Amino acid sequence: MSNDNLLNLAIVVLNYNGLTLLKKYLPTLLRYSDGCKIVLVDNASTDGSAAYIQHQFPEISCIVHHANYGVAKGYNLALKQIDATYYVLLNNDLLVTAHWLKDMVSLMEQDPSIALCQPKILSMQNPDYFDYAGAGGGFIDIDGYPFCRGRIFSSIEKDSGQYDDTRAVFWASGACLLVRSQAFHALGGFDELFFAHFEEIDLCLRAHVMGWKVYYCGTAKVYHLGGTTLSYASPQKTYLNFRNRALMLYKYKHIVGVPKRLFLDLLAALKMLSIGKILHAWAICKAQIAFLRIKKKCKVAHHASFLPNVYKRSILLDFFVKKKKSFFKLPANAFT
Repeated sequence: MSNDNLLNLAIVVLNYNGLTLLKKYLPTLLRYSDGCKIVLVDNASTDGSAAYIQHQFPEISCIVHHANYGVAKGYNLALKQIDATYYVLLNNDLLVTAHWLKDMVSLMEQDPSIALCQPKILSMQNPDYFDYAGAGGGFIDIDGYPFCRGRIFSSIEKDSGQYDDTRAVFWASGACLLVRSQAFHALGGFDELFFAHFEEIDLCLRAHVMGWKVYYCGTAKVYHLGGTTLSYASPQKTYLNFRNRALMLYKYKHIVGVPKRLFLDLLAALKMLSIGKILHAWAICKAQIAFLRIKKKCKVAHHASFLPNVYKRSILLDFFVKKKKSFFKLPANAFT
């Protein structure tokens, strides 16, 4: 891979009131960016993030939005203004390592049909373990539940090199996402109905429908703090996850029917009630109401005759009933 390929790459950091995080992680990003253009996209922060970057890091370009557009529209508006062969969409709470870019870009240069790629994502708090958001590459089951190599629901594996490979996956994490700009714009960018959460899974699904590939590169490594903009324990996060999963599955009805999804979400709400998480149960109910209100705005995608790397079983059943808590315990022949 030539340096020219890296110089045609723009690292795009989306930020909302993340001044503390930027101060902590930007110096490392600058050190290991290999001369790539870095752009901060600020979603109308009120903590002085953009002003600080413009003063302290004049080499970083800034795009300042006048409202908090969330992840989907925030990136869409910004990427229309950035000319590059590749984009790296990067969370502001992510710590990169030396040579984190090289292998991912080389992989995509070797195969022009790869649209999106993620590195190995480890936990900042527990560096020997995978991170919740993306881990060793993402998959989805027949009911539309996402999971990862290295993380199924709340069960997170220790990294012992078991996922140091490079392979095709169903979805790549938006925490650190290398995207071919041609593919991103051809796909119409992120679906702005999603605001945040599931927008990258939806993008990957649309990429598969259009014949693109999604990959994981285990020789590239980053660390993710996670839960900084919206806590993992937040009812709002639960609301967005359930609403957006419903939106995504509605657009691709051949994955799982609406009645089955509603039944499974009802079970999830009852489970939340049984353990005393009343606000989370209400968030799931609100998600269904919101889905019904906005589903007419969805553009139902063209159906694909085949979607790769779909788990043909129920991950709920395998995890909670059959106690298959790790990815390597899942039957390999159950993936398309």
